[in-house]
Amino acid sequence: MVVDKLQAMNVFVQIAERGSLTAAAEAMNKSLPSVVRVLATLEESLQARLFNRTTRRIALTEEGRVYLERCRKILMDIEEAERSLGQHQSELKGQITVTAPVRFGEMHVAQAVSEFLRRYPNTRVNLTLHDRLVDLIEEGIDIAVRIAHLPDSSLIAKPVGVVRQVVCASPSLLAQAGTPERPEQLAGMPCVQFTGMSGSPEWEFVRNGQQHTVLIKNVLTCNQVGASLHACVSGTGFGRFLCYQAAPYVKDGRLVKVLADYEPPALPLSLVYPHARLLSSRVRAMVDWLATSLQLSLEE
Repeated sequence: MVVDKLQAMNVFVQIAERGSLTAAAEAMNKSLPSVVRVLATLEESLQARLFNRTTRRIALTEEGRVYLERCRKILMDIEEAERSLGQHQSELKGQITVTAPVRFGEMHVAQAVSEFLRRYPNTRVNLTLHDRLVDLIEEGIDIAVRIAHLPDSSLIAKPVGVVRQVVCASPSLLAQAGTPERPEQLAGMPCVQFTGMSGSPEWEFVRNGQQHTVLIKNVLTCNQVGASLHACVSGTGFGRFLCYQAAPYVKDGRLVKVLADYEPPALPLSLVYPHARLLSSRVRAMVDWLATSLQLSLEE
């Protein structure tokens, strides 16, 4: 009976966190009818309705919200007890789903994940790279690497560091248009707007704690960082990028950083995950691994 109740609690938590019975069934590799039966039996044993269900959506009742927090704590306490009895990280197994921005993922996250897999050969990682904002709960993501100021939400964020922003141009454009010494000089110069950074034509700069905002003249707006960088390399305009995006081009001289004394505000790098109290040991290990690995990559 205890085992059945714990299994039912786990099913209930999965439904609540993933937002549907179908998603919970897929995540647990169970049939949808079995998940429906478990939930119905649980509600009957509690004499309480945990979800309001329609044909289009499912939402927690007030009783469901209270019960959800209790279930999370119970399941986490059980996991901690098992870990304290000798569960070692060397025994980690199972799948972890991680998402990250495309170029940062290619340059830093993929390498860290590969090293993790060598260290823990019984784990599997599904790494998805997107420059769009991913819904962790809806898409079944365990960990998201995010470079942005994060809105308030129920998600947990582990700060890792900051990523600098830089403004760059090609040597040919600088020879033609001149090198700006103050941000306001950009207002009359051609610029490339990478919308993955921001869709706003107002670029922010900071010097000695003072903020400077400049309305730039977009000659090209693009949603892909690679194309935006190549446009800047060809002399189309000045571009604003995260430092790691521009680094290879700056290193080989195809782009030159400008306005270093007015560098735009850095953006926080964070690891985001749904619930701190219900992390599996493998996900917890991956969070710690990525935090250490990505901190080192920011120092390079």
